[in-house]
Amino acid sequence: MERAAAFAEVRERIKADNLVNHSVAVECIMAALAHRFGLPEADVERWALAGLLHDLDYGETGEDPSRHGLVTAELLDGRVDADIVHAILAHAEKAPIESLMDRALYAADPTTGFIVAAALVRPDKDIHAVQVKSLLKRWKEKAFARGASREQMDTCSDIGLTREEFLALSLAAMQARAAEIGFA
Repeated sequence: MERAAAFAEVRERIKADNLVNHSVAVECIMAALAHRFGLPEADVERWALAGLLHDLDYGETGEDPSRHGLVTAELLDGRVDADIVHAILAHAEKAPIESLMDRALYAADPTTGFIVAAALVRPDKDIHAVQVKSLLKRWKEKAFARGASREQMDTCSDIGLTREEFLALSLAAMQARAAEIGFA
C-alpha cells in the first residue's frame, strides 16, 4: 500500500483531526526509528506505514477497546505485509510483542500524546520550543499527560534506546513535520 492511499484511508475512517494528527506523528517517529536502526529505505517505508495505520479502526473501536487492532488487521489483511499487521496487533496487545517493529510501535504510540501535551502547556503552544530536558522533567509529574503510559514509553529500552535518546528522536521527528500534525 502506498503512503497516499494509506493516508486517504486514515482520513476517511478517522474523523477526529487530533487522532489523524496522532497517526501521522506515530508515522514520523516510526520512520525516524527505522532510520536510526539503519534499515533500508523499503523498511523505513514499512515502519512508517505501520505507524500511520496503527489506529485505523479507532473511529469504530474507540468505545470498544477489546476490538481495537483486530478490526484494523481485518481491514489490512492482504493489503500490507504481515509484519505490519502483527505490529498493529501487538501495539493493541492483541498479539505478542516480538519484532523490533512491534517494540518500536508499542513505545512510539503513547509518546506522541506526551510530546503534544508538552507543547500545548506552553504559552506559545509551539512544538518547536519544546526541549528534551522539559520532557524529562515532565516525565516525573504523574498528573501530566496522564494517558501517556510512562511504562509503555519506557519499553524504548527494549529497542536499545535510553529514555532521553528516545524522547529526543521522537521530538525531532515530530518537530520536522509539525505542520502535518497540527502545529503551524
